[in-house]
Amino acid sequence: MRKITLADIRSLPEYEAMREALRRHVIDLKKRRRLYVGDRISLVFENRETVLYQIQEMVRAEHLTSPEAIQDEIDTYNRSVPEDGELSATMLIELTDRDDVRAEMDRLVGINEHVRLRIGSEHTVPGVFEPGWSREDRVAAVQYVKFPLAPAQRDAFRSGREPISLEVDHPNYQTVAQLDQAMRETLADDLG
Repeated sequence: MRKITLADIRSLPEYEAMREALRRHVIDLKKRRRLYVGDRISLVFENRETVLYQIQEMVRAEHLTSPEAIQDEIDTYNRSVPEDGELSATMLIELTDRDDVRAEMDRLVGINEHVRLRIGSEHTVPGVFEPGWSREDRVAAVQYVKFPLAPAQRDAFRSGREPISLEVDHPNYQTVAQLDQAMRETLADDLG
């Protein structure tokens, strides 16, 4: 998938003129790319369009106009644009009970070692998390994960013959979520 370049970024006035329509479009797009994995975790599978929107929003929020500052944002977020043969996602730990957030987050330390994509019974793709978002004693509520698929795994993913699921097997959180056909087709396009 082609990475974002400085030429892709709209000027602030240009972006403001189109922002509301683009925002509605990306919200709808992300709904189709969001997978709920149990009651505490969701993954939003990113693509070039979702990342470009995020960069535009950061440029807007921070009133960035210098090419160097905008390029810094591009460099940061381009890591979320999947390479050919991989899926890229933002993983969100979503807790609603404010009183228990710290205790629940502590219970999920190490979760990034327990997330995998399963394609049928033959293929397992462990999530590869971006370093720096978790430590031995802490876990971040937002993390970035990639699932690099070997050629045979890509073929199985695209074939439509095998069920595809996302599994979490952490000692304090075990769950499985199946990808429906629409999401599978959407993500198959991301694989290049």
